[in-house]
Amino acid sequence: MTEVAEPTREFERHRAHLFGIAYRMLGSVAEAEDMVQDCWLRWTTADRAAVAAPRAFLARTITRLCIDHRKSARVQRESYTGPWLPEPVAEGLSPDIEMENAETLTVALMLALERLSPLERAAYLLHDIFDMGFSEIARALGRSEQGCRQLAARARRHVRDAKPRFAVADEDGDRLVSAFVAASRDGDIASLTALLTETVSAHTDGGGARIAAINVIQGRDKVVRFVTGLRRKRGWRPPEILWRGAINGLPGMISRDAHGVLQSDAFAIADGRIKAIYTVRNPAKLAHIAARLDR
Repeated sequence: MTEVAEPTREFERHRAHLFGIAYRMLGSVAEAEDMVQDCWLRWTTADRAAVAAPRAFLARTITRLCIDHRKSARVQRESYTGPWLPEPVAEGLSPDIEMENAETLTVALMLALERLSPLERAAYLLHDIFDMGFSEIARALGRSEQGCRQLAARARRHVRDAKPRFAVADEDGDRLVSAFVAASRDGDIASLTALLTETVSAHTDGGGARIAAINVIQGRDKVVRFVTGLRRKRGWRPPEILWRGAINGLPGMISRDAHGVLQSDAFAIADGRIKAIYTVRNPAKLAHIAARLDR
């Protein structure tokens, strides 16, 4: 075992865990990967002989890096064009991430986390998602244990309604997505209406780089008109489905339209119907998926 191999091997044991923290903190695959790389650099220069628990040390390090990054990126996020959605994490097409907490990757929860302060977000994630004790969280955030408890409690109140109450079986999610694809392709208004909840919402993130709805579309009738209206666009033809699987813990798909534009769609489901559709068309947010598909 070489001196270089040992810290590398130890770090790689925790890479998926660190990426999971960073992605949930930032909502960006690319930025999370950058934070993991910065964490690696800190690890290589640390006094590792004095580190009793590498996993906890690395978790503290990447959390502080993400908090600093969120503070510096706040203005850019606030000026984003149209609805902002997290970069999609497609199982098998995105960097490795610990999937035992897949329900905490859902877009609704990620959007709820966006409304928290960086410290609230960190305290909630580290305690409620990653089971870190408050004494360790206090070291990571530079706050008292009681202060961290209060941060996590405030965050918990804000995200309570965004957490999925019931798991959706894979076959049920696959069936609903297949039915939605068929009804959208055929312009079948009756079938689309039956598939959607009355309060369904459609979120389309083009980031100003691709055509997308500038506001969230709310309500079944409006979503049906939006979906069927796409068929009337000049040059429309059914999108090519490139991949089907879990996106942010939700049933989803990756497709390419008639103009070669890549997009991801994730579907939130409640009581056997689709309650939200999350569409990402911003090419910057799909770069990691495009690269995997090309390979």
